[in-house]
Amino acid sequence: MNYLQRGIRSVTRRKGKSFILFAVIFILGNVIAGAIAIQQSTENVEKKVKKELGATATVDLDYDKLMEENPSGGQVPGGLSEEDIKKIGSSPYVKEYDYSVNGMIQVKNLKTYQMDSENSAFSVGMMQYLQLKGTNLTSPPDFSEKKIDLTDGRMFTQEDLDSDKPVAIISEELAELNGVGVGDQLVLDSNHYSYSSDGTSSEAMKGDDHPVEIIGIFKPKTVEKKKDDNAQNSMNDQIFQTEQFNTLYMPNNAIKAINKQEYETGKRLTPDMYTDDFTEESMNQATPTYILKSPDDVDAFKEETEPLIPEFFKLSASTDQYEQVGSSMKKLSQIAGYVVMIAVGAALVIISLIVVLFLRDRKHEFGIYLSLGEKRNRVLAQVIIELLMISLLAMGISLITGNLLGDVVSNSLLSGDMLAETANNGMNNGMSFVAGANTASTISAEDITNAYAVKFSLSYIITFLAAGMATILASAILPLLYILRLNPKKIMM
Repeated sequence: MNYLQRGIRSVTRRKGKSFILFAVIFILGNVIAGAIAIQQSTENVEKKVKKELGATATVDLDYDKLMEENPSGGQVPGGLSEEDIKKIGSSPYVKEYDYSVNGMIQVKNLKTYQMDSENSAFSVGMMQYLQLKGTNLTSPPDFSEKKIDLTDGRMFTQEDLDSDKPVAIISEELAELNGVGVGDQLVLDSNHYSYSSDGTSSEAMKGDDHPVEIIGIFKPKTVEKKKDDNAQNSMNDQIFQTEQFNTLYMPNNAIKAINKQEYETGKRLTPDMYTDDFTEESMNQATPTYILKSPDDVDAFKEETEPLIPEFFKLSASTDQYEQVGSSMKKLSQIAGYVVMIAVGAALVIISLIVVLFLRDRKHEFGIYLSLGEKRNRVLAQVIIELLMISLLAMGISLITGNLLGDVVSNSLLSGDMLAETANNGMNNGMSFVAGANTASTISAEDITNAYAVKFSLSYIITFLAAGMATILASAILPLLYILRLNPKKIMM
């Protein structure tokens, strides 16, 4: 009888000991499989959400740091030069980049989109502003990254970008409020305000009219509101939506021409408002936007670009939204990682000790094999076969039950109080205002939790079987060393 047959018969005849070893491996296998399933699921959610958010990065003024260093205010520091913008744009991680000159016009007769007065205290007495967002590309990043859709008209041409012709793409809401469409002109009736010394009263003064030709109309992807019980998050969504609807996309040169005229008229009408800190150059400060090749490149791009960022500025990425609201997934992934390490360590110790104890009871059996001339490596192979037969059966079943266990446990943790507080803390930081334009979190902790699902995937099967087999084989080292030390003469005496 060869060692393979002996191994099979040994397992079937010693049903009690085989069942004990099977039960231990099955229980530990369930723990390892469940933890691996949870860990892979959280990683898949992160990849999926970051892919949906896109891979864009921009250099913005760090208002928090600026206020911390200079709480009394003062001159706003200069940003990146055009040379630095192009230098960062030459990074191998960058697919395309744009730099935007922004402008803001306070209008009087032109109708702007306002927040619902019933739900927002900010809408009461709020002045009417229009945000001008410049571009140096025929298709601005917001369009190419599918954040907004062009529903009518056309995009910019190279001729539009090279000249200072005032052409713009406006929102459906702004077009509907003012009864205009593609091919019509929208007159931006600028107004300047002079405030009293105590700031309690103001006087409006008529500025310049800026006729703008409408070449396109857009619709933001964030128009559909998500159900959210969080009042602060709902308020942030409304503010962001208002800014987005009141935004005009224009070529950089056109905005520079409008800013120049606004600066000259404003300085003439309200000279007290135009101090040495407020210059035409500061109005035309460009904000770069970099479209990366992949969301996976964000961290490497940040590390490479950080030395070039001026003081009081910061590099922000679209994937930062996940970092703000995805804390529950990170915590769940960390827990799963710790469980895997502890379970693997426990399996190594427990399985090794159990097998050694079982082998001690069979030392006379092994002594007989060796005294009859059986090679020691064949005896070792028999032990490994017995261990693998029981292990493969236990791991095969725990592959399925462990996946179900991971689904139940993770959903329980995500819906419980243990992770809810962490998620809510992330949701409160979902919005920031940057240089007259704001960016709001288009995802919430609820969205991330809903995207989470424990699936029976090929990567899960391969990872679990590789980890399980490595653990089983490693736990066989101690029993094999025990067999190698056996002396058939001493055993048989």
